[in-house]
Amino acid sequence: MTTITIRNVDDELKERLKARASEHGRSMEAEAREILREVLERAKAGTTIVPGNMGDAIRAIVEPVGGLELDIPPRSRVRTRKLPSFR
Repeated sequence: MTTITIRNVDDELKERLKARASEHGRSMEAEAREILREVLERAKAGTTIVPGNMGDAIRAIVEPVGGLELDIPPRSRVRTRKLPSFR
């Protein structure tokens, strides 16, 4: 195995990593490895998220669990009265 040293990690990022590791019951080192593994697996599978592309972000969340089916209600008429005439 290889050892990687990451220098100049700002305090906010360190605290976020620490909190996330705690949520998952892992050390910060184990959490960093898992984050790297997840991101690189997504990139390998071609499912990287493009910043600002909400459709891709949603797909990346629901696709691994088999997708998501939504019931779309039928369309109804918006206007129920006659429009005024301006002649």
